[in-house]
Amino acid sequence: MQVKPYLRQFPDSEGYFGKFGGAYLPPELASECKLIEEAYLKIANSHDFIMKLRDIRKHFQGRPTPIYYAKRLSESVGGARIYLKREDLNHTGAHKLNHCMGEALLASYMGKKKLIAETGAGQHGVALATAAAYFGLECEIHMGEVDIKKEHPNVIRMKMLGANVIAVSAGQKTLKEAVDSAFDAYLKDPKTSFYAIGSVVGPHPFPMMVRDFQSVVGFEAKEQFVQMTGILPDNLVACVGGGSNAMGLFSAFIEEPCELYAVEPLGRGTKLGEHAASLKYGVEGIIHGFNSMVLVDEAGEPSKVYSVASGLDYPSVGPEHAHLHSRGRLRLGGADDDEAIRAFYKLCRFEGIIPALESAHAVAFAMKLAKEKPYESILVNLSGRGDKDIDFIYENYPPEKFA
Repeated sequence: MQVKPYLRQFPDSEGYFGKFGGAYLPPELASECKLIEEAYLKIANSHDFIMKLRDIRKHFQGRPTPIYYAKRLSESVGGARIYLKREDLNHTGAHKLNHCMGEALLASYMGKKKLIAETGAGQHGVALATAAAYFGLECEIHMGEVDIKKEHPNVIRMKMLGANVIAVSAGQKTLKEAVDSAFDAYLKDPKTSFYAIGSVVGPHPFPMMVRDFQSVVGFEAKEQFVQMTGILPDNLVACVGGGSNAMGLFSAFIEEPCELYAVEPLGRGTKLGEHAASLKYGVEGIIHGFNSMVLVDEAGEPSKVYSVASGLDYPSVGPEHAHLHSRGRLRLGGADDDEAIRAFYKLCRFEGIIPALESAHAVAFAMKLAKEKPYESILVNLSGRGDKDIDFIYENYPPEKFA
């Protein structure tokens, strides 16, 4: 009996990656998610949908994004050869548009009138606002007040693109609360609106859909790297909050002889509330309609989390990451705030590239890994550019102290 490729095996028909995933929802939302799943499965393999998405990626997004050999950075750490998949060059400045255009295309096909989403660092919000403008849909973005202040440039971009930005003042006023708020808004009108989840999280079918839309990153990278070097990369590295950019890169390499590293935000300590390392410190649990690894407090509730990167401060992780880690296919990496900031400046000064703080975590870990594996190659998903972060970094981590 022929075994199906991994991407055809997972998730199963109920949305599970092993024991992780699924859809834990109230009946009214469960029925809507089922309609979304059916619509996606119907059109995902249709000629018209595929050709439309390819046209958008080529002529609107500017894909394929290149792979770049970071020669000076590699030489400065005295180790392995570090390559960057330049998702920062994707239109809107990050990988997020890959799934936002796909989700918006699906929403348009289903006759939806409005896109709703959460955002942390603002990159998903900007990407979805862009997709909404492209397809002529309304757009509502929920964002924590802390992140609104921290990522002000992206807030302005969302508003310029026509999105209604909802400030969330509950709890820690960051990503987890923004997700709660967006879910509540979607529950009020699931018939005419579409909740475009910003990562490989949430109830089935969203982890599958977002992975599929993001897999363009990995399949491009695989072809490009072999064309550039003649062989596959030894190691693949990507930052993980929810994990969309990581699943995008890893998708094409799961069955290849490459090491996969999920780099979690170690923040400023090991206590709850000082980091957002769900795979490293979490326990199995249900959050936002799916089962995965979750950081919980003494009461068993999702705990406070922290990261200098707003896009990584989520108390859980995509169920597929949890599955791959549980079966030993995914290795854990990590970078704390200080390491991420220093990697941010290192990439600026040695390569002329200003990365997003989220991406800087992956670069920081790659620099450490390079010293451990001096004769190997490392492909990093540079998931976004740092325009959104420069004011925050310059004010709080001035170059004279960190560069």
